[in-house]
Amino acid sequence: MADADIERKSWDQPADASFAQWMESRVARLETRRYDWDALKFQADYDPKYRRAQMRYVGTGGTGVAKDMNTVPAGGFTFSTMVIPAGNIGPSHIHMDVEEIFFVLRGKMKVICEKDGETWESVIGERDLISVPPGVYRTEVNIGEEDALMCVMLGAAKPVTPTYPPDSPLAKLKR
Repeated sequence: MADADIERKSWDQPADASFAQWMESRVARLETRRYDWDALKFQADYDPKYRRAQMRYVGTGGTGVAKDMNTVPAGGFTFSTMVIPAGNIGPSHIHMDVEEIFFVLRGKMKVICEKDGETWESVIGERDLISVPPGVYRTEVNIGEEDALMCVMLGAAKPVTPTYPPDSPLAKLKR
């Protein structure tokens, strides 16, 4: 197999970049990030309790924001942080193609999972993590008194945009 036939991976060093340039392109510094309150604005426009912000680091996640070029290219997963104001909710949604991980850096979140008519919930706090398998609905509720800060990781470079339960009013909204 010729080198030209081998698909270039996002983590491969570009032929025209020095080692230093390549490694620097793989750094996402906090000072070059901004919270994107518009990524999920269509949900907050429907109901302000869904207002939250994403800060992307690796890839663009599952929010459907594909135009953010200020990220480390995704290879096998995406990684972002999310701010969820006190009392706000990440509405029930499902990823059929990927596992989703929530790691709480600050705050207290109630996570509700549903599959085949069964419901499970738990409170996760600082430095707690939950890995939600594909095919399981998940809802995150900030039950604390401060903004919660979570790391969110999805197990694919370009995850399919999640869907909502059929009975959710969000299922009928256009992005």
